Amino acid sequence: MDDDGAAEAREEVASFMRRLYRTGLTSCSGGNISRRLPDGLVLITPSALDKGELAGRQVVAMTLSGENLSRPLRPTMEAEMHLAIYRSRPDVMAVMHAHPAFATAFACAGAEIRADLTPETAMTLGVLAWAPNHPAGSRELAEGVAGALAGADVAIMRGHGVIAVGPSLLKAFDRIEVAELAAKMTWILRTLGAAAEIV
Repeated sequence: MDDDGAAEAREEVASFMRRLYRTGLTSCSGGNISRRLPDGLVLITPSALDKGELAGRQVVAMTLSGENLSRPLRPTMEAEMHLAIYRSRPDVMAVMHAHPAFATAFACAGAEIRADLTPETAMTLGVLAWAPNHPAGSRELAEGVAGALAGADVAIMRGHGVIAVGPSLLKAFDRIEVAELAAKMTWILRTLGAAAEIV
């Protein structure tokens, strides 16, 4: 990839990270995003930098085997999780992980989020997978999440948050946003004591 194309791709990753923060889907220190390039390299958000102010030049380039090509920048501690997903899903070009409040509360409670409440949630989310709870940044978490996403595009990470994949950053973002919307609707319906039929 040429320098102009690489800079544009890095800015796209940074822009979606800022968008996640602005929309309240994660905190300035939480969440991570990556994009797979046509040449196989992966662009991924860095560790220990303000996600709400992230610049394209701060996005890290990595190989699928985990080599950091952007030192002294450090990739997110969840880099292995992203790489494990790319290695197991050749169709995936973007991965997005966030901690939206409602969906993460369901993840912590181990409670079901209804993905079938509206045509939008059903079409956008499909089946919501569950990923096992392991320490953040661990190989066990990476393997568990990659396994959960083998047959789904969105996974609820027990005690942790939400992760979505897609053919583009926009599609992955849409799935994160709609997962949070589904969690809010599930909570509201339960609070109201309503029983919604499957659409």
